[in-house]
Formats: sequence, structure tokens, C-alpha cells
Amino acid sequence: MAEGAALRAVRGCLAAFPREARELGWPESVPYLDRAPSPLEFYREWVSPNKPCIIRNAISHWPALKKWTSVYLREVVGHKVVSVAVTPNGYADAVFQDRFVMPEEHQMPFMDFLDIVEKKVTSPNVFYVQKQCSNLTEEFPELVCDVQPDIPWMSEALELYQPATYHVSEDGSFEIVDEKTAEKVPWIPLDPLNPDLELYPEYAQAKPLQCTVKAGEMLYLPSLWFHHVQQSHGCIAVSLCDRKQKHLSFAKDKCQPVPVQGAGATVPPEAESLERGVL
Repeated sequence: MAEGAALRAVRGCLAAFPREARELGWPESVPYLDRAPSPLEFYREWVSPNKPCIIRNAISHWPALKKWTSVYLREVVGHKVVSVAVTPNGYADAVFQDRFVMPEEHQMPFMDFLDIVEKKVTSPNVFYVQKQCSNLTEEFPELVCDVQPDIPWMSEALELYQPATYHVSEDGSFEIVDEKTAEKVPWIPLDPLNPDLELYPEYAQAKPLQCTVKAGEMLYLPSLWFHHVQQSHGCIAVSLCDRKQKHLSFAKDKCQPVPVQGAGATVPPEAESLERGVL
């Protein structure tokens, strides 16, 4: 009887949890901001508590707001052949019956897509231009100049960095070359082995956990754990990322492969990988 009462009490607490969580910190509608916040304000009020907001007057200076009319788009990119996703009902990247279904992709002139959007041509299907990895920069570079390449206050709050690649010159020296069309990368620029405590004074309060992953062992590293990896000497590692947890990753997450000694490795079995995690 006592166990049954305890279970009922737990179920009651769990049933009340959503309501209590909403009362504590979740509004019933998405709040509006009448101006762009400062980087600190944005991170403190919205990024850190993981809350949504709608920001007014933040992109009012973008030329796209006035220029992107049907006439302008037809003139600039109308003849361009682009990727258009097609579904019977508008649901894509979604489960239908017992399948996870992706949209069919058509290649068509953008002006033909505009004809469908403007209902000059009718179709029972749903057409939309979308790609997971920015079709604006890949398929519509002619329009990029009409928007701001990044949001400065947001980039500062989220610590976004211009992606670049090392290139080896003929003399053997390395040159850093920007990837100008790539999206900025969220990253934590702190070296846990030699932290700059003047720049990041709060890191002095961190207490790193250290572990050694040996041959035949595996390490589960939860999402959002800032981590640093070292190898004692040559080893083979297999890293598996759970895509189901991808939505948990946000700009403060530093993701690196987790070394695990691979089965059948041709390196000494005593090869080790040192993992440091900071909570």
C-alpha cells in the first residue's frame, strides 16, 4: 500500500510539472522586443534560459525588405534554375505512416516557381524553395547583397566565428583562407590546458573531470559538455553522434570526436585517449 501511494504521489508531481514549469518561466505567447538587444542582454535573457522572442526593428535597414518584390526577383533570378521541394501536403522531413519521408526535388526556373506561388499556374501539390544548408548563399548569391551577412549583436552573444581553412604554400608555410560563403561557426575559443583567465575569469571556477579511454572501452559524452581530447600516442577512434540529440546542441556546445580504441586496431593495445569534460 505504501509503495502504491508513493507511486501515485510521483505521478501527481509529474502531472503537475508542465503547468508549474510554465508558471515559473514560460510565457503563454512569444514575447516581442521593440529593439535589438545588447549581446549580454540577448544571451542572459534569451539564449541562456533557451526562450524564444520576436525582435522588431533589428533588420529594418536590410535592402531586401523593400527590394524583394516579385518584379525584382523575376528580373534578378527569374531565369535561374533552382531546387524546388515538392510534397502532396506541405509536410516534408516528417513521418508519414511508418516512413520518414523527404520531399521530391524538382529543378525549375525560379520564375516558374513564382508563377505557382502567385497562382498563375495551379497545382494540387505544395511547392517551396528550401534547403537545410542555406540555399540563399548556394543558389541565390545574387540576392546575398540585399541582406546583412550576420547579426553583429547575435554573433557576439553566441561567439560565432568566420570559418576558414589552412592552405599550405609552396614554401611549406600555412596560410589561413576565409570560406567567404560559409556560415559562421559557434565555438568556445578557450584552451582548457592553458586558459586565459583574464579573458574568461569564470573558468577558474570550473572543475574539469579527467578520464582515460582504453582499448575496447567507450565513452558516452552528453550533449553540451565542453570537452578536450588528447591521444597518448597513435590510435584508431570511432565516434558516433546521436542525431536524435542534435536539437539539444546550441551555440555554446563544442563538438569534437570522442576517441574510442577501435576493434582490430593496428596500434598498440595500450594506446590511450585522455578526455577532459567541463560541466
